[in-house]
Amino acid sequence: MTSATSGMTTPVTIDDGWAAAFADYKALPGVPDEFLGTDGLPRSQWRRWMELVAASDIDRSLGVAERHIRDLGISYRVRGEAKERTWPLSGLPLLIEERDWADISASIVQRASLLEALLADIYGPAYLISDGVLPAAVVAGSPEFLRPMVGVTPPGGRWMHLYAADIARGPDGRWWVLNDRAQAPPGAGYALENRLAISSAYSATYQQMNVQRLAPFFREFRNGLKAMAERSQPRICLMTPGSYSATYFEQSYLAKYLGFLLVEGDDLVVHGGQVHVRTIAGLKRADVLWRRVDADYVDPIELNGASRLGVPRLLSAIRDGNTVVANMPGTGFIESRALLGFLPSVCRHLLGEDLAMPNIATWWCGQADARACVLADLQTMSVAGAFVDRVPGFETEQHVLLPGEMPPDDLQRLRAAIAARGVDFVGHEVVRLSTTPVWESGRLQPRPFVLRVYAAATADGWQVMPGGFCLISETADARAVSIGEGVKSADVWVLSEEPVVLETLLPSEEDVSIRRILGNLPSRAADNLFWYGRYLERAEAVLRIVRCLCSRSLEPDLMSSDGRDALRRLGRLLIAWGTTPEDSPDDDLLSVARNALASERDYGSALSNVRMAYGAGSVIRERLSVDSFKLISSLDQLLGMRGRSVSNFAEAFEVADQGVVSLAAISGLAQENVNRVAGWRFLDMGRRIERAINTCRFARSFGGDKASADDLDILLDLIDSQITYRSRYLTGVALAPVLDMVLLDPFNPRSTSFQVDQIRMHLATLPSLNDDGLPEEPKRIIELFSGEIASTSARKVDVPMILAFEQKLTGFADAVAARYFLQRPEGLKSKSASGLA
Repeated sequence: MTSATSGMTTPVTIDDGWAAAFADYKALPGVPDEFLGTDGLPRSQWRRWMELVAASDIDRSLGVAERHIRDLGISYRVRGEAKERTWPLSGLPLLIEERDWADISASIVQRASLLEALLADIYGPAYLISDGVLPAAVVAGSPEFLRPMVGVTPPGGRWMHLYAADIARGPDGRWWVLNDRAQAPPGAGYALENRLAISSAYSATYQQMNVQRLAPFFREFRNGLKAMAERSQPRICLMTPGSYSATYFEQSYLAKYLGFLLVEGDDLVVHGGQVHVRTIAGLKRADVLWRRVDADYVDPIELNGASRLGVPRLLSAIRDGNTVVANMPGTGFIESRALLGFLPSVCRHLLGEDLAMPNIATWWCGQADARACVLADLQTMSVAGAFVDRVPGFETEQHVLLPGEMPPDDLQRLRAAIAARGVDFVGHEVVRLSTTPVWESGRLQPRPFVLRVYAAATADGWQVMPGGFCLISETADARAVSIGEGVKSADVWVLSEEPVVLETLLPSEEDVSIRRILGNLPSRAADNLFWYGRYLERAEAVLRIVRCLCSRSLEPDLMSSDGRDALRRLGRLLIAWGTTPEDSPDDDLLSVARNALASERDYGSALSNVRMAYGAGSVIRERLSVDSFKLISSLDQLLGMRGRSVSNFAEAFEVADQGVVSLAAISGLAQENVNRVAGWRFLDMGRRIERAINTCRFARSFGGDKASADDLDILLDLIDSQITYRSRYLTGVALAPVLDMVLLDPFNPRSTSFQVDQIRMHLATLPSLNDDGLPEEPKRIIELFSGEIASTSARKVDVPMILAFEQKLTGFADAVAARYFLQRPEGLKSKSASGLA
């Protein structure tokens, strides 16, 4: 293959696979293409790509990228769906040359500066309105124009700290802006994950093509937020809507990557005019909030009263100048489509220059001339809501309507709606998006794309990310204004003409202060870690019961009558624990075992508890290892697929046994890989409390005064102490020695006493709100119980005493929740005592 460049013919060395893949590639008619130049041959950056990457290696590289996504659990959520979806990644990056990127970058910097100035004006003196540059209805009609923010001076001096623009090439080959993003611009974290996946898939090519790095952008963004705070070592929090947010994975990933504290609205409280984080050590000041919650929901007192995502009196703290919020509530106003048509004149008025990168042509129908223009050419335009995502009066998933393709009745209804209330509508020129190549079935195919470019406010002005978040349509229709469902994402490589220096977020100074501290764990995180441990332990207890039941059911002919009665009690125990419906016959033990393994309806089944653990863990994803989530996902598959289909006790035993082994691996990860900070202590404390309670329940069921040898043998099985007992006692099982080992032995890691000792150790390291030297309620309860259990004789233990043990442990768990988990602000103040010692 040859290509013409500057009048010269340059040979391109590519393999036969690329030649075959290229042979069928045809860009969509009349649409600019990122792969083909005006000469019909690949652009220079793609020629370089084809020289470095063999077409036969594409599928292998795709497999590497997909494994990376799967191993890290990169995901997103579609609105209305409870289950997350795997992140869809295109196998080829979008390649942009440095000189092309320089133009894009300069245009984005200009646009960010313009919109920052616009926000300062409309929430300040409003000269744009008084001078007639911007209609008052464009401002007042937007639900994102927040009147409580009028007259506010943003803490730190900026309205926007992160800005994004969706851009695409227009029919003339120039880049055009489709949308502005400032509410809570998503995608930057996914852009980073895309880079990690694709750079690992094409590691040599990534180095050789001098791809500009993303780390400097994130470093400067973090430094910019830090510089806005009053304190030299500020606490920066990423405020998330929660685990059901469509982009929660991205939010948790960015918090971990940037070293920010991931918080929800319930984690925060305004106290003394300042925003604080509720932690296990009391209230700790939050200096900066990176907001990923829509502005209308951030303060239920002054804004949306139905919001459960915000912080009461947050706007008051902002007005007092005590908390920096990025982006400020009210910045979502710039996303209004009605504003697009006025930005050229606003730019000339505020900056004294034309827009470097134009918008798509837009007419706001609130003006008579623009409305008449739209109605006259309605069937050649697209129509969207002026201030909201949906088109008013049209219940459709599409954000934009194409009148030329609408049924006559709907078209007439739209025309009447625009004529009656044009202020709610805008007309757009129908844009045919430029295309980029994707790899499908061994061939290159052109697909429309939108590129989201980010700019961060820094001490040196706006800095643009050298890359971005690229969305590629899975269909060949290039007339879309925005791409919604049915998309893939692609990495964006901005190619440098010079070798690129390796960059990192790690500090360059050698005198970084060394710390060995527990850290300030948010109360919500402590709560979820605690229950993450409890759910895992519950799942293990259920699996141990099922394994014990199935192993003994494999040889029914060798079983005594006492043994058969013990089996039925195992079945009744599973029913009582909610693993199977209450009306299940306790003599159909296989059905009981199957339900206990894999029931999705019954809250107590092993599968339900594993999924509850996953749910609790997903809320604090930034605090758990990737391997933990991989193991839990594998366990979910094991129970959900194989557990549901077991047809005999041998199969049920195998599933339960593999499940116990998987949970042991998860426990091992927590013991060996998690730093011994406060979070690990709550995770382990949750497991210890649940194990101690379950051990008491086992002992009540099989360690009563009339317990048979079969009962005691089952009890030792359930707490995994058969080998220990046999090595210590040469005689057969006896009640007192078994109860001692199960409940009172401080050296048996499965006994209740051992769990209590571990809990005491955890509590001793956790912070106290009292400075009077008196123990807090959880510590007081566990110290009393520890002394009681240490002084109890095994020969005096009976079922009522075991029940009392269990109730004290349950009461202790409630005391832990009351002390350390989410409380009212006054419940987390330090309690001081005055006086002399």
